[in-house]
Amino acid sequence: MNKKNKIALIIITVILIIGMSGLIYKRFDLTAEKRYTLSDSTIKVLKSINKPMTFEVYLDGDFPASFKQLQNETKFMLDEFRKINPKIDYKFRDPIAEKIPMDTLQAMGIQPSQLVDKKAGKDSQIILYPYAAVKYNGYGTSIPLMVQQSGIDAPTQLNKSIENLEYNFVSTIKGMTEETVKNVGFLVNQQELGPDEFRGFLDVAMENYNIGPIIPENKTELSLADVPKLKQMDALVIAKPRKAFTDNEKVILDQYIMNGGKTLWMIDAVNAEMDTLFQAKKIMAYPLDLNLTDFMFNYGLRINPALTKDMKKSALVRIVSGEIAGNPQYSSFLWPYFPLGIAETKNPITKNINPVKFEFPTSIDTLGRPNIKTKVLFESSERTISKTVPNYVALSEIVRTDSIGEMERPTPPKIFAVALEGKFKSAYATRSEKNSYPNFKAQSPENKMLVIADGDVARNQIWKGKSLPLGEDLLTKAQYGNAQFLRNALDYLLDDSNLMELRNRTIEIRLLDRERIEEERSKWQWINLLLPLGILGVLGAVFYFLRKKMFS
Repeated sequence: MNKKNKIALIIITVILIIGMSGLIYKRFDLTAEKRYTLSDSTIKVLKSINKPMTFEVYLDGDFPASFKQLQNETKFMLDEFRKINPKIDYKFRDPIAEKIPMDTLQAMGIQPSQLVDKKAGKDSQIILYPYAAVKYNGYGTSIPLMVQQSGIDAPTQLNKSIENLEYNFVSTIKGMTEETVKNVGFLVNQQELGPDEFRGFLDVAMENYNIGPIIPENKTELSLADVPKLKQMDALVIAKPRKAFTDNEKVILDQYIMNGGKTLWMIDAVNAEMDTLFQAKKIMAYPLDLNLTDFMFNYGLRINPALTKDMKKSALVRIVSGEIAGNPQYSSFLWPYFPLGIAETKNPITKNINPVKFEFPTSIDTLGRPNIKTKVLFESSERTISKTVPNYVALSEIVRTDSIGEMERPTPPKIFAVALEGKFKSAYATRSEKNSYPNFKAQSPENKMLVIADGDVARNQIWKGKSLPLGEDLLTKAQYGNAQFLRNALDYLLDDSNLMELRNRTIEIRLLDRERIEEERSKWQWINLLLPLGILGVLGAVFYFLRKKMFS
């Protein structure tokens, strides 16, 4: 082969390599947490999109560098989505520069965020709209890009927001593309929460599911006539029952679970109401027998009829503390009967949400059962008192903030909420009641259940006849995480695609050591200045030596 042919062969080979590089694409994610790798569940959801889907991301314009990072992460993720399914398209918009009316944005569920930006030693207010609007098949909704969690600093909030990006996008896409929406029923027979008290939860549930009441046909108790309606429900919510369940009702509920029905229990084992206490200053709390002891024992749970007082992690109540010129003066105090649920375990149901407010909760003992996994979601602090009932509860038991942790000896934490997974066995498999139920099942398929030892966790406040959003406290202006907790609880129970595990994704914050930077600033500045000059000097000397040797 002559010289010309060799050159031609090399050129042709280079051209082929360049051409093939455009057809073959392979990327390696070397991050420890697989930060840039989409999950199998996400890919499955993206491939199910069969019509054009567009995203408008309101993260364009002049804003702090930290939000540039969120912008870049969002853009990268949408690029990955588009590689999986070309029907996905997106664009970034600046709502301020485009002068989009605030009313238009708020109608889409987009709320402004105000940030303080420090430039040239001055603080300036910046208004941002960290949302993405998605449109598909004639419908649209908005996706928040920032985690709204109190008590965390800005870098942590940004990192948590990046962690949640994939879940927020994919769960919304799944909800919009699914042809059938799952059904959630709520029991109306045991003197549960009323419609106004339960409105906040219903609004949360209606975002992703069809909801409807389960009212017994005979207006008295659940019976076989209600089984067809129960079979239509993928999940059943029992919110603060106050009338005891009959044995026949327990068989109906048992078989609903054995046939794969998911259940969310919010149970008060003690009767104590804050409204009555505000008026009387002192009330008698007494146990509430719902006839569920043996039912829950079958699943390895025991709900104790004793109030839990948390002397460390508790919510504030606002009460009249004095009077000036005939005008009442209000002050906020810690109320130990309203403990806060703060996520301290790695669980997708409780991760990255505000503290959950419980009102006069009791506690749950976990006993363990074969083939059932029990996961604790919330528990009290190590400064907890169990108050047996019947007993008095007085408003004078409020705790001042400077007296937190007065208890001398630590106590075991009390469990407020648990999630159960596994194959549940029927409580009636060896009992005569099974003969009354056609096609009785002794064991369920893989199933889930969530039990909370507080019925008020789903109750919203009412102001002038209007139901407030769940978790909003009118008097203290606090925003608790009850709505997000229960939304996650439903998503967990009805998650067939295992998307909830995306909420457990952890991205490590790799920050520079600022203290070390200050200590070693001068050293590295000199190294950066002199090292390149030294390298150039050495290379120049070597070149001069070789040139002199070659031409001498």
